[in-house]
Amino acid sequence: MSKRDYYEVLGVERTANEQELKSAYRKLALKYHPDRNPGDHTAEERFKEAAEAYAVLADADQRGRYDRFGHAGVGGAAGGGPGFDPTIFADFSDIFSGLGDFFGFGDLFGGRRRGGPQRGADLRYDLEIAFEESASGTETTIQIPREEACETCHGSGAAPGTSASVCPQCRGRGQLRYQQGFLTIARPCGQCRGTGRVITSPCASCRGAGRVTRDRKITVKIPAGIASGQRLRLYNEGEHGAQGGPPGDLYVVVHVREHEFFHREGDDLYLELPISFPTLALGGPVDVPTLNGKQKLEVPAGTQSGQRFRLRGKGMPNVAGRGAGDIYVIVRADVPRKLTKEQKQLLAQLAGSMGAEKGKPTATSGQDRPFFERVKDIFG
Repeated sequence: MSKRDYYEVLGVERTANEQELKSAYRKLALKYHPDRNPGDHTAEERFKEAAEAYAVLADADQRGRYDRFGHAGVGGAAGGGPGFDPTIFADFSDIFSGLGDFFGFGDLFGGRRRGGPQRGADLRYDLEIAFEESASGTETTIQIPREEACETCHGSGAAPGTSASVCPQCRGRGQLRYQQGFLTIARPCGQCRGTGRVITSPCASCRGAGRVTRDRKITVKIPAGIASGQRLRLYNEGEHGAQGGPPGDLYVVVHVREHEFFHREGDDLYLELPISFPTLALGGPVDVPTLNGKQKLEVPAGTQSGQRFRLRGKGMPNVAGRGAGDIYVIVRADVPRKLTKEQKQLLAQLAGSMGAEKGKPTATSGQDRPFFERVKDIFG
């Protein structure tokens, strides 16, 4: 049986953003969760199908491969295999926060348990780079503020020489449970605020929080070919966890500045090149700017303005290391704004010999210099 399209599974458009994906998945998860549908195998399969779709589409890299190659592009992600990575979410249990009082979703998905180790929050950093840096790859250093374990109390929150005691109200569970009919409702303990511990002598450095905010410099390697909107995941570079929990991750979202000449579509680049009328009519070699300098392009006689030429393998390198795209050169007739008296006479003679109507422009003279002066400024 063929797998359904992931966007169809979640009921969203292919342009859906991260919040729309999360909202759609949450509705489906709450509707088809096995705890709500005991013994319903169809609901269970729908629940798994939605989880698989969200796991792929919530990850920018997997989503990109899925958009290009379909299910074959994400391989082991199907059915929760090696490609299924629940930690891509900032906190998987947050998806089910709306039903946290009725079902043990936090325990079910390995999320937060009050009073126990808690994974640190993921962080996001928006990084702007030049077009040339995205083409060649680069390495840069960023500075981010993040919460880290207090060095004075080693994250315990208690003053040196003291320790936290078990909360007498919830007995260390961090929650108070109430029975209402066949439902068990859990609420955070008000005395310990859900931690399960009470600190009588708080640490002076962190005031009992166990964590402090510090600015950290982190080196980020940008792979060649990265596109605007793609993100890099730096494991364990997010905020430190509480109560000995693991740190979160840092997501660096890359924004590539627009180029003066090139327009990118996938790994291909598009360039509009002004060429003189004589060259278009008679043919001849022209210089085309590429990412690695200029390249000669032989323009055949009779080339029309708007005609497209292809330079294979001269485009943007593939971010996964699989070759490079192409450059598509779209030639445009370069019409001069000013003509000398002699040029006007020559054009008039040409127009007459071609049988053109009086006053209708039919030829141009080559004035490519301004364009290539700007090319020289960029590519040297």
